[in-house]
Amino acid sequence: MDRMDDTNAHLVLGTMDFGTRVTPERAFAILDAFVAGGGVWLDTANCYAFWHDPSGVGGASERVIGSWLAARPGARDAVRIATKVRQNPLVPHSWPESAEGLSARAIRAGVEESLRRLGVGHVDLLWAHAEDRTVPLEETVGAFGELVTKGVALRVGAANHASWRVERARAVAREQGVEPWTALQLRHSLAQPRPLTPLAEGGHRLLAAEDLDLARSEGLALWAYSALLWGSYVRPDKPLPSTYDHPGTTRVLAVLDDVARELSATPNQVVLAWLMRQGIDPIVGVSRVEQIEEALAARRVRLEDDHLARFADAR
Repeated sequence: MDRMDDTNAHLVLGTMDFGTRVTPERAFAILDAFVAGGGVWLDTANCYAFWHDPSGVGGASERVIGSWLAARPGARDAVRIATKVRQNPLVPHSWPESAEGLSARAIRAGVEESLRRLGVGHVDLLWAHAEDRTVPLEETVGAFGELVTKGVALRVGAANHASWRVERARAVAREQGVEPWTALQLRHSLAQPRPLTPLAEGGHRLLAAEDLDLARSEGLALWAYSALLWGSYVRPDKPLPSTYDHPGTTRVLAVLDDVARELSATPNQVVLAWLMRQGIDPIVGVSRVEQIEEALAARRVRLEDDHLARFADAR
């Protein structure tokens, strides 16, 4: 996971809706299918999914994963777990006002609760879910580094952060002699919204050219969420948001359909293959077993340089 290298790209199972919109029983089946298909990485967060949970706080996703691990002896050795701190409401139904933030105290408390819900002694990757500029970066970086030193998190990364903040944090980590952020998580997909258009989804940050440049120059892992745009590539009942209504989208979707036919693949598989071909690890959230099986099959889709060029010209 250290290098931007297409031979190392992998598919990540997004578990945001587990325990809320996806029942524990169905989540167990999805997790079983994911592992059976060779999947390894699970992506969750301590705040998932407070906006769907009647309790008004997060934790449901981590509890489901924890229950699944407890019911599957040996499963912990088969998967790697990534979770996040920053956004969980400390007061039910009060977000962002009571979001936990990234103080050292909040980070330690958030991770402790995550480990308890997951029933594990450590997580393989801990993300700072979003920036918290009310807290000195030195304090946040130090707290993340402390968790790595203690073995509570094996690696740390930054989600939804500006690239300059990530690089500054990495410099601070070097000064402090602690583990730096070595992974980035941002929203990215084949189709792109109109430039400079605000996103309707709160807290989302799009992958920008400087993020990709930073990841490639520094050897950082790069994960992409909303990779399949909520099913909009294949579901007429889920059209792309209006911010995607521009000529580039029309051209990209036409090329996507052509390439999918040529390769006897689904449009979703081509999108995932396009990301992985660039060394980007797509996070895929699903609600049914057949969806994760389709996604895992994208690893067998081989895009050539010509395909990438056609997509680049269309975008």
